[in-house]
Amino acid sequence: MSEHGSTIRLPRRSFLTAGGAAAGAVMLGFPAVLRSQPKTIKIGAVHPVTGGLAEIGQACRLGAQMGVDAVNAAGGVKSMGGARLELLLGDSQTNPDVARTEAERLINAGAVILTGAFHSQHTAAIVPVAQQKRVPFLIDISAADAITANVARSVKEGQQKAQYVYRLFITTAAFGRKAVQFMTEIFADAKVTPKRVVVIYSNDLFGQTQARQFQAAVDALRPPFAIVETIAFPENTQDLSTEVSRVKAAKPDVIAPVVRATSGILLLQELAKQRVEAMGVISPGTPGFYEKGQIDQLKELIENVMDNVPWVNFKNPRAVKIGEEYGKRSGGKTFDTNSGYSYEAMEVMADVFERAKTTEADAVVEAIKKTSFKDPIMVSSGPVVFNDLGDNLNASTAMIQIREQKPQVVWPRDAAQTRYVFPVKK
Repeated sequence: MSEHGSTIRLPRRSFLTAGGAAAGAVMLGFPAVLRSQPKTIKIGAVHPVTGGLAEIGQACRLGAQMGVDAVNAAGGVKSMGGARLELLLGDSQTNPDVARTEAERLINAGAVILTGAFHSQHTAAIVPVAQQKRVPFLIDISAADAITANVARSVKEGQQKAQYVYRLFITTAAFGRKAVQFMTEIFADAKVTPKRVVVIYSNDLFGQTQARQFQAAVDALRPPFAIVETIAFPENTQDLSTEVSRVKAAKPDVIAPVVRATSGILLLQELAKQRVEAMGVISPGTPGFYEKGQIDQLKELIENVMDNVPWVNFKNPRAVKIGEEYGKRSGGKTFDTNSGYSYEAMEVMADVFERAKTTEADAVVEAIKKTSFKDPIMVSSGPVVFNDLGDNLNASTAMIQIREQKPQVVWPRDAAQTRYVFPVKK
């Protein structure tokens, strides 16, 4: 038999070496994109997309998805080979226990970082999960100060090794200071002197903390008005008639509510029903007064209501463009606190991963600590920078007012989209 017809047997080691070389040669002939597919960075996003906070949760989810889409369209995380962001979606069902189990489920599904959860109690329920499992948690929305402060203190005292929880959103302490500042400035600008403020709040973690921090800011800043009555109500109440009768009896110049979407509707309806007179309704900071569903339902009852909220900076052309796209994708809804902060959280995460160059938890945390994100789309006093507690040092607010059935920024003056109305005509 000729040489070509003979069988040549190679030792197993020689065969493997030759096979590996051949495979390498074949791979070299493939396009680079096939040789090295970008990694996917999985983000666990927990929001209340069903239940009493569904409209808000759905806005958060859409904002986050738009942020992910924008990062991916721009080439993904370039330092990680163009890694794409992917949202793993969780629904807290407006329930803190469900929020916790959803966070656990998303981590088990491969999430390397978490975001959420809007409701402070839901976020607080997720914090132990993030800390125990060593998964970074970048809070998009939740204001209760203790959420980050408790973790920072436990790390400082040596009870926990590292802090994995950081907050993009403003704290209730900052909410209170800004509310007092803006109210004082607006009253002076309008040349009126309201003296009596009545606070009515939802008796949950956010409502309790917000009411307490507003009172603390009044005590510290000594504005020309005083809080003369503070009234709590159950978060899931269906009747505010008793509480509103107490508001009326206190003879307020200004009513300062901290409410959720459903209770906000109940409150304004009951104020009208009992014909409670005041110079205006001004919230020190609440998610209950700017959602399209509420405005559509309340109509003239919500007109001229003011709310001190973290808001989109519509003086930023980039924010305007994103807001227009959000309107198209949401059926005409406003790009607001919830959709805006959820969007910005994705941008900050992309920036963090770009600098970390890995999804390894401790490296990601170190990158979060060194963040200086210089083009935020939300109202801010500077770049996104995290302090020792894990809070965004420059997060801020604007005073919005429902004008012609739309939320519009009315203060501070340099951010205003229109002029405020105060006092409100009876």
